[in-house]
Amino acid sequence: MAYDLVCLGNPLLDIQVDVEKEFLQKYDLKENDAILVEEKHMPIFDEILKFDDIKLVAGGAAQNTARGAQYVLPPKSVIYFGSVGKDVYAEKLLEANASVGLTTAYQVQDDIATGKCAALINGVNRSLVTDLAAANHFKASHLEKPENWKHVEGAKVFYIGGFHLTVSPEAIQLLGKHAAKENKDFILNFSAPFIPQFFKDALDSCVPYADYIICNESEAAAYAESHNLGTTDLKEIAKAIAQLPKENVSKPRTVIFTQGTDPTLAVTYDFNTKEISVDEFPVHALEPSKITDTNGAGDAFAAGFTAGLVEGKDLKASIDMGHWLAKLSIQEVGPSYPFPKQTYSSQL
Repeated sequence: MAYDLVCLGNPLLDIQVDVEKEFLQKYDLKENDAILVEEKHMPIFDEILKFDDIKLVAGGAAQNTARGAQYVLPPKSVIYFGSVGKDVYAEKLLEANASVGLTTAYQVQDDIATGKCAALINGVNRSLVTDLAAANHFKASHLEKPENWKHVEGAKVFYIGGFHLTVSPEAIQLLGKHAAKENKDFILNFSAPFIPQFFKDALDSCVPYADYIICNESEAAAYAESHNLGTTDLKEIAKAIAQLPKENVSKPRTVIFTQGTDPTLAVTYDFNTKEISVDEFPVHALEPSKITDTNGAGDAFAAGFTAGLVEGKDLKASIDMGHWLAKLSIQEVGPSYPFPKQTYSSQL
């Protein structure tokens, strides 16, 4: 069995609740941010478990994207790697993935719990607080097992969630080197502002393998600040990232910045011709009254975009597929997709 897409990330169970702004202030949290848990945040999990409107959703950014890509692609197209505990939370993740046909190849930790994420929703804003737990113990050696490496060799496209840079840059580099050598597409998502801020070296060590880089405007701004680019202009930031050294220069690098309801920015640099192109793509309009939950919208965009690349679509069509899937996802609760399954039709 050959899976066209291999995804790597941190599998988490999302515990999603609606909160007031005062709750965020109580724990010194920001709206529209994502952080790794500190000791002062640990009481959050016990507190929100007592809420009436609690929702448990299979999460972890790259796992959301893997599930979304499998939603779009033919059965048995996607396999996902990450680390979980041997517990009921891992079972819930497996159930959610199986519901859309996503194959998992988890590394299972016998004595560490499955990771969890408090998804704190305040209106259209969300604040994510993550306790990685078992997800923090993934090892590159798990990929190198013969039963797993055959899936790496059989894949056409690789998608990496930036959160995994806090866990195993070695695993990301292992996949990146394979992708560069075999001329396969390698996609890296920055995932959160704290990645370029506090895991700068790990990020910089993996960027050379990236054919496609995805992030939102906040993550782009954080990158510009941490790398002293001296600009807040998104186009200039994208150009700077696109031209960073690259392992496989036979492929151009494309940097994609999502901006919520504003147009998605795409900057492509060709290392052979030295040409750079800048394009903007409007998102799909949706009446505000139809928006249920924006948590996971970025993961859904990445899923649709990645599925487009797997299907051999060009940049414009792949971005359009990303916009389509994000539009579907924000009409659902959490990072999920509607059933019966809907089929993409081009809006171009």
